[in-house]
Amino acid sequence: MPGLDPVSTLARPIVADGAMGTALFAAGMPAGEAPEAWLLTGPGAAAITAVHRGHVLAGARILLTSSFGANPLRLAGSSLDGRAGEVCRAAVAAARAAGGPAAGPALIIAGSLGPTGGLLAPYGLLDPGAVRAAYAEQAASLVAAGVDVLWVETMMDLREAVAAVDGARDAAPDVPVVATLVFSRGRTMFGDTPADAAATLAGHGVSGVGANCGDGFASVEEVIPALAAAAPGLHVIAKANAGAPMRQSDGRTVYPGTAIEAGAYARRVADAGATIIGGCCGTTADHVAAIAAALA
Repeated sequence: MPGLDPVSTLARPIVADGAMGTALFAAGMPAGEAPEAWLLTGPGAAAITAVHRGHVLAGARILLTSSFGANPLRLAGSSLDGRAGEVCRAAVAAARAAGGPAAGPALIIAGSLGPTGGLLAPYGLLDPGAVRAAYAEQAASLVAAGVDVLWVETMMDLREAVAAVDGARDAAPDVPVVATLVFSRGRTMFGDTPADAAATLAGHGVSGVGANCGDGFASVEEVIPALAAAAPGLHVIAKANAGAPMRQSDGRTVYPGTAIEAGAYARRVADAGATIIGGCCGTTADHVAAIAAALA
């Protein structure tokens, strides 16, 4: 099974995929539906594979599974309560189905682990030990289904990111783990700097650190130099939204960033030290293709 190339051997950054959730709404996912629930339907699974395949054909080498919300704590009380393992298996299968001759042998399937949706004590009610155990359960399901990397993402609380990383390493100590956080004006929601976040996560054995989502390309770009400086030898990941999200009068959220802008962002973050570059909310296969072309 492929894994992440050592940073020292990279001729150029690795291209990662673009958005899943916003792509599925564009593909007809019902309003209010969670991708994890739609995944367990025939049309949903086919739509998810189609999004993955579009990213592969655009040049992505890393695909994040549609298991972002499949944490047992996040699913508790929903229609998917107790079905985290089933969701993870289906998510990995949908991503693997996007491969084939166009993908080549080096396609990397990354098991996505997103936030629980709650806050850890003392800010909230979640016990850190229970959170770590929930992430371990999700990670074990993803690894059993065949992922190559465990990908902790969209974390606003560094302590939850650490709990997720520790849980992932509890479940699969030999599988690479990376973690990305959301930064706004150079800090996380809880005030952590990129340097502190990178150093802390490096101490917990990650193979890569980075930034994703946020207020668009600029919010990711501004923290990449500090992440790279604080995490020598680790992958540095940039996965920005397609510009700052804009709320429309009809209630829709749109992302105005163009594919041309995505290509320019890719060149800038590569120059700043990013070794894995893709997109987050609002980025399409066109954005991924522009990133791939910019890095070729």
